[in-house]
Amino acid sequence: QVQVVESGGGLVQPGGSLRLSCAASGKIFASHLMGWYRQGPGRQRDLVARITSTGSTNYADSVKGRFTISRDNAKNTVYLQMNSLKPEDTAVYICYYSPPECWGQGTQVTVSS
Repeated sequence: QVQVVESGGGLVQPGGSLRLSCAASGKIFASHLMGWYRQGPGRQRDLVARITSTGSTNYADSVKGRFTISRDNAKNTVYLQMNSLKPEDTAVYICYYSPPECWGQGTQVTVSS
């Protein structure tokens, strides 16, 4: 089994920054893909960013140029640096790991003045 635990969420003003962390633990042999999804009020869970074990990345169009995903393979940890935050970024941010597929519990990010 694999578990992922997120941290770093909170309340921030528009234009501010947060860094999310997600640490994987358990029966880990190799992670091909880690990433972040988010689910806002009344919205489905959507991809924010993902990164492969070799460093290839994908971003949602809405966060390109503002968010940066990175990973530390030795620590089995993925990060999401979020800059220039907007109120529409408010959501529960959920860490994703595969294989095997595993989802975190999520961490709340609220962008409000």
